[in-house]
Amino acid sequence: MIAGGVALVLAALALLFPVLERMYLGQLGTREAPTLTLAVEGLNGSLRRFEALPGLIAERPDLVQALRDPSDADLIARVNDDLHRTAEDVGLSDIFVIDFSGLTIAASNHWKDLSFVGQNFAYRPYFTLALAGDQGRFFALGTTSGERGYFFAEAVRDGSEIIGVLAVKFTVDDFEEAWRDGSNKLIVLDDAGVIFMASRPAWQFRSLVPLSPEARAAIEETKKYPMDALVPLQAVQAPFDDRFRQVAITDEAGTTERFIVQSQTIPEAGWDVLLLTPAEQAWTRAMGTVALSALLLLLVGLIATVVIQRRMQLQERIRAALSMQEELEHRVSQRTAELKAANHLIMQEVEERRAAENRLRRTQTELIQAGKLAALGQMAAALSHEFNQPLAAVKSFARNAAAYLDRGESEKVRQNVGMIDDMVDRLAAISTHLRNFARRPGEKTEPVLLNRALDTALVILEPKLRATGCRVSHEIGCGDIWVLGGQVRLQQVFVNLLSNAVDAMGDVPDPVIDLTLVQEDSEIHVRVRDRGTGMTEAEIAQLFDPFFTTKEPGKGLGLGLSISYNIVRDFGGTLGGRNHPEGGAVFSVTLKLAEAPSLAAAE
Repeated sequence: MIAGGVALVLAALALLFPVLERMYLGQLGTREAPTLTLAVEGLNGSLRRFEALPGLIAERPDLVQALRDPSDADLIARVNDDLHRTAEDVGLSDIFVIDFSGLTIAASNHWKDLSFVGQNFAYRPYFTLALAGDQGRFFALGTTSGERGYFFAEAVRDGSEIIGVLAVKFTVDDFEEAWRDGSNKLIVLDDAGVIFMASRPAWQFRSLVPLSPEARAAIEETKKYPMDALVPLQAVQAPFDDRFRQVAITDEAGTTERFIVQSQTIPEAGWDVLLLTPAEQAWTRAMGTVALSALLLLLVGLIATVVIQRRMQLQERIRAALSMQEELEHRVSQRTAELKAANHLIMQEVEERRAAENRLRRTQTELIQAGKLAALGQMAAALSHEFNQPLAAVKSFARNAAAYLDRGESEKVRQNVGMIDDMVDRLAAISTHLRNFARRPGEKTEPVLLNRALDTALVILEPKLRATGCRVSHEIGCGDIWVLGGQVRLQQVFVNLLSNAVDAMGDVPDPVIDLTLVQEDSEIHVRVRDRGTGMTEAEIAQLFDPFFTTKEPGKGLGLGLSISYNIVRDFGGTLGGRNHPEGGAVFSVTLKLAEAPSLAAAE
């Protein structure tokens, strides 16, 4: 009895399945109809967009002249360029001019290897139609370019006389690329039934039914498609209703796909656009409905079975509940033991972290004390570095003064004593300058004489230059140059830069320093270039960091450039360093130009 009921239900479901599938196929076709309309509108839009272009382009006077005198190379070149620009502007694949015999004399693709120039297209219907005074329309695979496209053609007239044809071509690859994104398949059939556009490339130049001998002959005569590709698809078509039909297509691997098909016509082009929606969706929905129905019936049977076997199942559940309770109690005990062990580990870790924090605090205290001691050492080193050069200059000037005194040259003695006085002023200001490393100095910024600062720096370094055999090639000029700054601090900057340049050429046989001034608008650039080995990228990145130096240990503390950088910045200028393209390093001091102080202000 139960077996008979099951067989009856299965038979009813088997009869229900094709009815459901047909209903879902109709719904699927109706739902996807806007996709076909959108594709047709896109094709119609492109046809309407381009159909008027050949007539407009054919009116250009240069085309008439080119057809009358195709031997004029300059004219043909100009026409080629004009066609190329027009094709790019309006989005056409090609534009070309054909003479009365069918020979192409100019084309937008004249520069390509597969150019249309020199090709004869007398066999194309669009040529013969345009030559007869009608608009030519034709879709074909290009025999030269190998690209599929739609051609429009219009006659080129000299007055009322037709002397040639202007043809344009646009490709359809973009349409197919867009169609491939959807689940549906789109194909376009020409008037012979050949699929010349398809979202599936393997279907191109195929057909749903075998072509007639007349159609094949016409295709071969116009070289419309490759003849060896005109193979019909293994397709079986069947009617569905007044809107749709069904088709099953089998590929070379033997896989069959079923589709619900709907179509629209583009009369102007003679095309049929077909939308093939996979029928698998309808089959899946019908199968799901049948399966759901079967499940519902099965559920009813199961409920009946449950009612009959209720007591037996209840006893089984009680036994399962008792077993589950025992398992749960065992897991709770096991989890409690694990939590206790984890809690013990956490407490142990907390104690370890507290001890680590105490050690960290002690280490920080020691580091602070060490930092204080290091700061004291750096300050003493900075004072030694900054006082060294002025003291050496004072010593040199004192020796020179004594020598001049022995010779009785009192004027030169007075000059050297004046230099010593300047050096003493500089020593007095150095302590203030060192504070510039952390804050702005007390010395005000005012117009100072740049020439004097440079001359004084060269005099200070004269003993060092002489001892190393270094020459200074300078282009300072003879006019006074006033800049914003402080006389002593500006002199200190140039002493540091020139001294560093001398040190950078310790191994150079003929050391030379280039000192140049370049004025740009309201600024002046003072550039000091050495002929040494230059600097690495890492060294350039750290040039102005305190205590960074490229000199050997004991020969520099790395404070000179850092202090100079802060001094120039206080003046509203900049200090930079880089490698010179011809070798060595070059440092540039940029200062703001100032007006010379008035005589009353100077007094």
